[in-house]
Amino acid sequence: MNRENKDWWKSAVVYQIYPRSFQDSNGDGIGDLKGIIRRLDYLNTLGIDIIWLSPVYDSPNDDNGYDISDYRGIMSEFGTMEDFDLLLQEIHNRGMKLVMDMVVNHTSDEHAWFQEAKKSKDNAYRDYYIWRKGKDSMPPNNWISMFGGTAWEYDEKTEEYYLHLFGKKQPDLNWENEIVRKEVYEIMNWWVKKGVDGFRMDVINFISKVPGLPESADGNGKPYYENGPRIHEYLREMNREVVENNGLVMIGEMPDVCTKDAVLYTNPARKELDMVFSFEHVEVGYGEYGKWSVGPWKLTELKGIFGKWQNELNEEGWNSLYWSNHDQPRAVSRFGDDREEYREVSAKMLAVCLHMMKGTPFIFQGEELGMTNTRFTSIQEHRDIEILTGYKEYCKTGLIPESEFMQAAYEHGRDNARVPVAWDDTVNGGFTDKKPWIKVSDKYKTINVKKNLEAPDSVFYFYKRLIELRHSEKIIVDGDFRMLCEKDEDIFAYTRSLADKTWLIACNFSCYNRKFTIPLEHFDDPGVIIANYTDFTVQSSVIELRPYEAVVLEIHI
Repeated sequence: MNRENKDWWKSAVVYQIYPRSFQDSNGDGIGDLKGIIRRLDYLNTLGIDIIWLSPVYDSPNDDNGYDISDYRGIMSEFGTMEDFDLLLQEIHNRGMKLVMDMVVNHTSDEHAWFQEAKKSKDNAYRDYYIWRKGKDSMPPNNWISMFGGTAWEYDEKTEEYYLHLFGKKQPDLNWENEIVRKEVYEIMNWWVKKGVDGFRMDVINFISKVPGLPESADGNGKPYYENGPRIHEYLREMNREVVENNGLVMIGEMPDVCTKDAVLYTNPARKELDMVFSFEHVEVGYGEYGKWSVGPWKLTELKGIFGKWQNELNEEGWNSLYWSNHDQPRAVSRFGDDREEYREVSAKMLAVCLHMMKGTPFIFQGEELGMTNTRFTSIQEHRDIEILTGYKEYCKTGLIPESEFMQAAYEHGRDNARVPVAWDDTVNGGFTDKKPWIKVSDKYKTINVKKNLEAPDSVFYFYKRLIELRHSEKIIVDGDFRMLCEKDEDIFAYTRSLADKTWLIACNFSCYNRKFTIPLEHFDDPGVIIANYTDFTVQSSVIELRPYEAVVLEIHI
């Protein structure tokens, strides 16, 4: 895949690796860079084009690497810079690309910049961060952090507060400071010179804050730091200083971004980003307390969200397509059916539904195996800072009964994604031969790589076929999208059309047989492109879809 083609990432499939949970090579219970190198042929067999690597930089690991203390260093638990250089070389040797996870809204409080900044108010690094005086022994404003509690931490030595939109060990950088921006671009260019092929920019729409940092009505400061007044200016500057002429792919994680904003961010003429991660679709079913409550959701909600993003970014901009990542539960448990009777077929159905849409699809490690959520028996088994702080905020204060919180953590929590990949049915799934940093799935003996590779009809080989189709069929990359039967609560169906070719995609999201009438007036001789039941046949305009059945038909109109 040649980076000289400026749109090389449009036909690509991305695989996210969460290094801590991918493969341990040295027996310390933690995944590492040498472990990733060991498994590159597996990813090559799957057909992956781009590897997105979650942070491997030096970090005290308060938020699993999303708190960086040295942007030019590798966390010792993961290996050395020599290990990274070899990993990059081996990825490129196999014709794949590497995207680094870059976190520049905040650093760790153990970063040298912050260590200097807190020494005194007149320190040269003080303005690298956002400091304010308190108000009547209270924080400067009432903003609540993303992990709960105040977004401000008091520093006794200098008698001021610093802003942290996430954990208190993650102070926000001051992007108003031109020197900070130059430092960030120098860091990114340092990695570009090493040969990395792009960046996934963590919460990048948080970097521009409204001047004055106003109070909010209810403690929700998002209106004052999401998609702020200078965000487009900063992104164009970043593009100019880092991306231009390097053929990189730039992916922006953007909580609460809407389609109107996304068109601006990803319109190539504006030279900002190539695609953004939105969160609308993964937040269906959130209840009174957000992800810590479990509420009902309908397929029509999900279709409405996907349809909106597909339609409104069809002509300008570009979509990222994902069910899962390091911040989300397992797709089969969340949107499919993880009962063993339906797990594999629903995993394949979800893959069809997503990978046939317009945009660049992302696979999170283990998704291609049909991995499911993991039941943690107590809060002590959890490792995620978001879950642990949420437990203190909601359970310790009596807002949510512990049993309800633990159920919500099971259904929505991030630790589901962080359970190690199971490579075989040996101890700890072949991830490590020592105690793993987080518990392994209790299903590792039945859901693992070895079993998938030995079964020709496995979830793995189904994903492989979908990837091969994307590489060979322009209709998947460039075809127009049209949602069908929008009010149906069981069937997710749409068409993709390019020139004189039309494909119909129909997916049954229920565990019941459902009849689906092809809602097109004139067509004949449909051919099966791919289906998750091996004996699918079509004889008329009425199709009976079995539980979680998915089919892609080429129809001649």
